[in-house]
Amino acid sequence: MNAAKRLEIFRRLHEDNPEPKTELAYSSPFELLIAVILSAQSTDVGVNKATARLFPVANTPAAIHALGVEGLSEYIKTIGLYNSKAKNVIETCRLLVERHGSEIPQTREELEALPGVGRKTANVVLNTAFRQLTMAVDTHIFRVSNRTGIAPGKNVVEVEKKLMKFVPKDYLLDSHHWLILHGRYVCLARKPRCGSCRIEDLCEYKDKTSDD
Repeated sequence: MNAAKRLEIFRRLHEDNPEPKTELAYSSPFELLIAVILSAQSTDVGVNKATARLFPVANTPAAIHALGVEGLSEYIKTIGLYNSKAKNVIETCRLLVERHGSEIPQTREELEALPGVGRKTANVVLNTAFRQLTMAVDTHIFRVSNRTGIAPGKNVVEVEKKLMKFVPKDYLLDSHHWLILHGRYVCLARKPRCGSCRIEDLCEYKDKTSDD
């Protein structure tokens, strides 16, 4: 795909949604970090239901750590893998209190040192909470990047690096959200909704669908 096509793709995505936002509910960098840890292999809707119960009770590292694994599990047991996530969150909260003065670190290396935080989670927090130029490649972004031809790659790191290189600089900061939303609602995994896609004429996918 050439640069002119990519520029037009992101121009249209920006035109349709000038200020894209994550669908996870949060009101602080810490709440976002916890929500993203909980969102692994879970839906944003499911995570939001759990955090709507949790955050009014405990929304600081010290407060959640005080709940303990069992106490936290009661709030998040509707989410997949909640046992292992509860252990990771409690340990992350301990480290945030002890090492970071309860503040969320603003480097990928420090974030990835926290239990339950991988490269994707770190990139989400850096981009969404701290407005850094990072690209968190989830299954939606991986699929859209490969299917459209925007940034094809064999693994998430390869796609991430290509997106960081190829997405027009004026659109890079918010491109993560546009690509996720496009994959979640239009460029679906089982059958893309090409008939209602704003970038169908620019997309290089060979097997386009004719219906909505």
